[in-house]
This record gives sequence, C-alpha cells and structure tokens, in this order.
Amino acid sequence: MSYTTINKSSLHMNTKLYTGTGSTNAQTGVGFQPDLLWNKSRTTADNHLLYDSIRGITKTISPDLNSAEATRDSAFLTSIDSDGFTVGSNDNINANGQSFVMWNWKAGTTGSGTTTGSGTGKAYSYSVNTTAGFSIVKYLGNGTSGHTIPHHLGSVPGMIIFKQLNASRGWGVYHQSRGAGKIIYLDENIAEQSANILTGTPTSSVMSLPALNENNINDASYVAYCFAEKTGYSKFGKYQGMSSTDGAFIYLGFKPTFFMAKCIDNAEDWYMFDSKREGYNVENRDLYADLNAVEGSADWLDIVSNGVKFRYNSIGLNGSSNNYIFMAFGQSLVGSNNVPCTAR
Repeated sequence: MSYTTINKSSLHMNTKLYTGTGSTNAQTGVGFQPDLLWNKSRTTADNHLLYDSIRGITKTISPDLNSAEATRDSAFLTSIDSDGFTVGSNDNINANGQSFVMWNWKAGTTGSGTTTGSGTGKAYSYSVNTTAGFSIVKYLGNGTSGHTIPHHLGSVPGMIIFKQLNASRGWGVYHQSRGAGKIIYLDENIAEQSANILTGTPTSSVMSLPALNENNINDASYVAYCFAEKTGYSKFGKYQGMSSTDGAFIYLGFKPTFFMAKCIDNAEDWYMFDSKREGYNVENRDLYADLNAVEGSADWLDIVSNGVKFRYNSIGLNGSSNNYIFMAFGQSLVGSNNVPCTAR
C-alpha cells in the first residue's frame, strides 16, 4: 500500500450524486469549492456537461461531442459554491426525479501570463492545485511547433486533455504511458492514432505543442486539463486485458473513488466508474465519456483497497491481450506519516 501526502482525497476530488428537482437545487457536501465540474445524467441520454472556474459558469463543453464551447444561462449551472454547486431548472442538469452525477476537482490558485517557446507569445490564464497535481489552463494557440504552455503543476503531467473552445474539434488526450507521439480522442471510441500531440515529454513546468489542430491553431482558444501523479492519490497507467471473469488486477496503491479506462487497440468506449454508483462490489455502474448513454449495470469490476479487479469478460475493459490506458483517483490507507489508518 502506498503512502500519500494527501490524507483526505475528498478535499481534492469528490463525486456528488443528486436527484433533480426541476427548480433551483443547491448541492453541498462536496468538501471544497470545485474548479472542474463534470456532470452527467444517469437515467436519461443527455450529453455530458463540463464546467470550470477559468471559463466561467455560463460556458459548457461536452466530452461526448466535438462541438465548440456553448453559452448557457442560469437554468444550467447557477453557481459554484464553497462546498458544492447550485443547478437551475434545465432538464439536462436537473430534470425532476432524475438521477445525476457530478464529478468535482479542486484547482484554486489562479494567475495569468504569456506563453513561451517558438513563435509569438500568447495570453493564458490558469488555476492550479499543486498538492493534488491538477491545473486548468486556458490559452491561445500560435500555430508554431515548439509553442510552450506553462501548466504550473510543479511536477510532470501524466495526462493532459485538450479541447478547442471556439470551433468544432476533437478532444485530444496525451497519456504518459503512450508518449508524445500518440493521440487519443476523448470524444471518440476509435483506437489511438500515431500523431504528435506534444513535441516531446512535458517537463515539470511546461508542455510543448506541435502545430496541431487539436491544441495549437494560431489565435484559436483552448483549454487544457493537466494531471500529475501523486502517490496514494492519483495514477495514470496502462494494463493488458485477460478476457476472463477472473480478470486482471490493476494495482493503484489506493482505493479508487474514480476510475476511467480506454482500449487503445480497438474501437471501444471510455468507461467511467466511481465508488458511489452503486458503491459496492460487484455493482459499480458504468458511464461512458464519449457517449450520452444512460448508466449501465453490467458487473464490470471490483473496487478494492489498493486497486481494481476486472470481473467481466469483454473487450471493452478486459479483452485478451488488448491494451488499455486509465486514469484513477482515490485514497490510500497509509497517511503522510507512513502509518496505516486505524479502525475507529
């Protein structure tokens, strides 16, 4: 079991389930003021909605679509609050009697500046949580290979998700297990593509971009969600499937509260799990980042104290010799003093 410097992971990433009311609906108990809010209806086939504190509460993007950023009124997200959020009357986010999930991440420290590297420097702004290894960066592209964008994590990112905001463009994903020469699309179920999403491995301070449509068109507006691994709290790795109901065990070093995985060899979806839907083995319900589909109920996996164990024979998550990437967040049982937690 890995020790961690994050003794309470729910102060940095937390899942909130709620039931829609059809009218103003304040949700508390998140544990912090969220900076990235990812919403999905569990019971209706509505699009995902992503909000963040840098772009503002009236702006949404949807990972299951390549569409440009949309402007919403207060019937969607009404406010981001000190311990949660308030949603309005729109059915996509608060239909009466329907079930919803909101995944929340904390960034927090804000700033702005000018990008560096090759080509013309461009304006950018950011919000960062160096403790938990998460930052949101909004920037303008400059169309020149070697354009470097500060991410402010203070450590090397393991996963970066890019989206152009002012045009229809795919969601490009960099994953450390695949390297800078591979691109994976969050909004599609296709296999990974051979293309340089970065010009090289990111450093502890910057990511260097090629002249790529997905992250560096001149004067196009982008957002990047940047994640760095933190021992006992987050991990961005890969595994190989076994095509068995006694499937692969993925060691994380912590009990995951959020787990998302994608087959990189075939046309398969991005599977999303958390420890609250339904919250017991083997009943951990799935949603799909690239689809607007309702929540599924297949018995995919066990969530255990130090990782996940696959329980379903399917190419989606557990195909024989197929390769998969994942992102995971959770809580180690060993705290910053390297002493395991005790029962109480």
